[in-house]
Amino acid sequence: MGFLQLLVVAVLASEHWVAGAAEVFGNSSEGLIEFSVGKFRYFELNRPFPEEAILHDISSNVTFLIFQIHSQYQNTTVSFSPTLLSNASETGTASGLVFILRPEQSTCTWYLGTSGIQPVQNMAILLSYSERDPIPGGCNLEFDLDIDPNIYLEYNFFETTIKFAPANLGYARGVDPPPCDAGTDQDSRWRLQYDVYQYFLPENDLTEEMLLKHLQRMVSVPQVKASALKVVTLTANDKTSVSFSSLPGQGVIYNVIVWDPFLNTSAAYVPAHTYACSFEAGEGSCASLGRVSSKVFFTLFALLGFFICFFGHRFWKTELFFIGFIIIGFFFYILITRLTPIKYDGNLKIFHDDGVFWVTFSCIAILIPVVFMGCLRILNILTCGVIGSYSVVLAIDSYLSTSLSYITLNVLKRALNKDFHRAFTNVPFQTNDFIILAVWGMLAVSGITLQIRRERGRPFFPPHPYKLWKQERERRVTNILDPSYHIPPLRERLYGRLTQIKGLFQKEQPAGERTPLLL
Repeated sequence: MGFLQLLVVAVLASEHWVAGAAEVFGNSSEGLIEFSVGKFRYFELNRPFPEEAILHDISSNVTFLIFQIHSQYQNTTVSFSPTLLSNASETGTASGLVFILRPEQSTCTWYLGTSGIQPVQNMAILLSYSERDPIPGGCNLEFDLDIDPNIYLEYNFFETTIKFAPANLGYARGVDPPPCDAGTDQDSRWRLQYDVYQYFLPENDLTEEMLLKHLQRMVSVPQVKASALKVVTLTANDKTSVSFSSLPGQGVIYNVIVWDPFLNTSAAYVPAHTYACSFEAGEGSCASLGRVSSKVFFTLFALLGFFICFFGHRFWKTELFFIGFIIIGFFFYILITRLTPIKYDGNLKIFHDDGVFWVTFSCIAILIPVVFMGCLRILNILTCGVIGSYSVVLAIDSYLSTSLSYITLNVLKRALNKDFHRAFTNVPFQTNDFIILAVWGMLAVSGITLQIRRERGRPFFPPHPYKLWKQERERRVTNILDPSYHIPPLRERLYGRLTQIKGLFQKEQPAGERTPLLL
């Protein structure tokens, strides 16, 4: 009975915490938002700026705090003072400040607001760190804030780039910070390492609730390590900038954990997120990703690909048209994009070199035909099955986004953008991707099996059109009983046709005297 009572108390306590976390504080009559360390707060910000935020009862073993506030796409501002100063405030969809605490300080205040017309739904949290923990952005020389824990994100159609300021070693309250560039030995900030993490939101979900929910997994060090994918580790000698392949319409969260290997302590930067598209109306908006013209094109392309998957080897000329269309379209797309102002919307380090990548790509493309050189019919049927069924995958992608489309899209990006070699090309692989992969495999196997069984015992390939024409010509010459033998040469037939056409435009000549019909 005692166990059941404890269980009920625990459930009620958890429900109370969730309700408190989801409570709206920004509309309170006092205009004061209270925070607690390590607890998420949801609230709404309205014009005008600012609203005051406060934290009480800071522990004496805490030397610095990191406050961060997140919204989906509308900018919010966090500032040390009511007056906005460039070196004392930060504006964006993911903004943070570092509070270096003074001796005996137990209360901290700051200000929040938005310059937008519409109210902004936000989620915020305060994290505390000790003197042994490194300070994210503590050696900032590039951005406006003196200590900048923020990750700055830029994107285009090809790549998404994140930048952040180097960190510094931690220090106690009331002590001067360690110099950033006094030396490069193990007693300086040059011993710090930076782990870059990437986290994918559920595919095809652009809702604000989903983003804010998953952002909670990307703010503290243990949660980031447990939930996200570590992409790369940077040292203090590396440039604090990392590029990724852009995934339009796919929510992605990035964060950086700075690690002190000497003290084995870590701290997290303020995570940044992107959908590689804009929520504002206009070109490049998230709402315009699935254009009607693209859906029509890929649907027709998929129907032809489906036919090739099951009947491509039998209808040889149709297959040649299909494969030729793909090859010519691929190269013309590259040429038009590179040579004209028209623009269209593996992570091994060795492949970051363009020469290595294209040589490897070409070798793989040549190796497969060489392996099947002794059985060309099987090779052609495999090509029909795999490429024909993949066109169905591309059609599905135009309606329901799938990561399988990046098999070809990343190759195109590599050919079109000279800087894409530095980008990491991770993509999410979630439930719908497994389903579409199963559909692709089922279509490919079914098409290959059907064509192999149907073509058994038949000639490997249809005869060459030139040979057919030559045989027909010889037959007509030697067989005088063939009616086609008596057909005039092409020149005489053309001349006779022109004479007939010319006669249609000549006036009829009189044929002499005419006598009316007598009744």
